[in-house]
Amino acid sequence: MHLTVKLFATFRTGRFEVRELERPEGSTLGALLDDLSIPRPQLGFVLVQGRHAELEQVPPAGATVSIFPKVGGG
Repeated sequence: MHLTVKLFATFRTGRFEVRELERPEGSTLGALLDDLSIPRPQLGFVLVQGRHAELEQVPPAGATVSIFPKVGGG
C-alpha cells in the first residue's frame, strides 16, 4: 500500500521530512515505526489523515501518516 509519511522535529534528523513509501498490505503503524528505527519511548503521537491513531492500527492505502516525537522543554 502507498503512504505519505511526514516526520516532525527530531525524527527528521538523519531520515527525511516527507516521503512516499510503499508498505506491505496489512502493515501496522508500529511496524512502520520499527522500519524507520523510531524508538517507541520517544514517540509523542501519530496522526493518520489528521486524526490520532494507535500503533496497532493499519492505515488505509493512500493515507498521510504524521509522526511526532515527545516534546520536552522547560
